[in-house]
Amino acid sequence: MKAATVKRKVDVEMVKSMTGFGRGQLVDGGYEVLCEVKGVNHRYLDINLRLSRRYNALEDKIKEEIKKYVNRGRLDISINIEKIDESLRNIKVDKDLAIAYHDYLKELAENLNISPEIKIIDIFRLPEVFTLEDQNEDLDITWEALKKALTLSMKSLVEMRSKEGNNLAIDIVNRNHLILSMVERMETKSPEVAEEYFEKLHRRISELVSQEVVDEQRILQEAAIFADKSNITEEIVRLRSHVKHLDELMEDGDSIGRKCDFLVQEMFREINTIASKANNLEISRIVVDAKAELEKIREQLQNIE
Repeated sequence: MKAATVKRKVDVEMVKSMTGFGRGQLVDGGYEVLCEVKGVNHRYLDINLRLSRRYNALEDKIKEEIKKYVNRGRLDISINIEKIDESLRNIKVDKDLAIAYHDYLKELAENLNISPEIKIIDIFRLPEVFTLEDQNEDLDITWEALKKALTLSMKSLVEMRSKEGNNLAIDIVNRNHLILSMVERMETKSPEVAEEYFEKLHRRISELVSQEVVDEQRILQEAAIFADKSNITEEIVRLRSHVKHLDELMEDGDSIGRKCDFLVQEMFREINTIASKANNLEISRIVVDAKAELEKIREQLQNIE
């Protein structure tokens, strides 16, 4: 059965999916920073950070900044920081080693009776003659550049998660209202259950005793007992309440996935109780359809923050 049209306007713009991708890249403070983040489903917030060991001291700041944008989900974050300011680099030359190389090469050339012509670039290429050193970095400056790129990537991620979350929420609300229509049908059908049982009971007793006159009082007592056992009024009331609550959660939007998942479990419990109590073919069919819609809602909720 296809989802029905939403019966009333519901604001679901705040609902966020846990799936998305964000990217931020900029040049600032002598650095070029690229930050990419990918989000997928997870029960809690799980941050997997790939960052050069040089900047491990910034890891806590990065995670705290991420928590401003995301409450739940697994995030794989890749951060690449490149120095582009030459003032941040320094070439160190081992002059003593260079002179030693030169003297040994000159002496070797004389021993082998070959040309002793040695160019400076030849010595420069020899092992450990020079090293490229980074000056001591001011991590506060590094963080300012990194924070800007991280902000860009997280805002991009949140935008994508919001768009997908909006689509998921609309589908959930539609299915929720469809379930409400099924609840109304079960409620309408419920009084017929006792009447059908009375007729069946009357017919069976008449056949057994082989006479037209039977103990009507006894039949009424049995029917009353059955009607009490098969009464689904309480379950219907609770289901209505759960449907309304689910709509309200969709409107609240912020980090509702686990609350909604728990609520759907309660709805399943009420539906299953109705199925066990209401001995009626039509209600059983409605129950099957309602459980199918609830299962689809539960699947959608697995991706909501």
